[in-house]
Amino acid sequence: MENENADIDNSIAQEPHWYVVYTYSGYENKVKATLEKVVENRGLKDKIFEIIIPMEEEIEIKDGKQKSSIKKVFPGYVLVKMIMEDETWYVVKSIKGVFQFVGIGEKPLPLTESEMQTLGIEEVINVDFSVGDKVRIITEPFYNYSAVIEEIFKDKKRVKVKVSMFGRETTVDLEFDQVQRI
Repeated sequence: MENENADIDNSIAQEPHWYVVYTYSGYENKVKATLEKVVENRGLKDKIFEIIIPMEEEIEIKDGKQKSSIKKVFPGYVLVKMIMEDETWYVVKSIKGVFQFVGIGEKPLPLTESEMQTLGIEEVINVDFSVGDKVRIITEPFYNYSAVIEEIFKDKKRVKVKVSMFGRETTVDLEFDQVQRI
């Protein structure tokens, strides 16, 4: 039997991305709760990372009184951060209340960085180093030089390090993947 999802792009399959899941109206919370249980029961925490329903606070003034309520930003949609592969696609797709992934035909398309920013979703970046830590530069032109982290810019995925070269200290701005903790 041929898998309906055989055309998932393998170039994005190993990286987690945000996908939009279209649900039946009013099923968003049920889909989220069920999917969280399935992820826990099947041990899929390393493939399905986060499930959110975009919400916003709405403030209404009625009869001179302020009333706030939480409303769904996109009724009928749930966002899932996951590694897209046959198993995870099937798990999400088989949840009661899920209609389909947003994409082209049966091929889910991940959200782009600009779409994520528009929705207010920011990637949580965890780094295994902090200011003052010694790191080794693992790319040219400073390959194999030791450095000390002076600043970390998580929003830009960059670090400012101080490198000692030829008896002088030089400040260099690098991306996270250009340094490795010693």
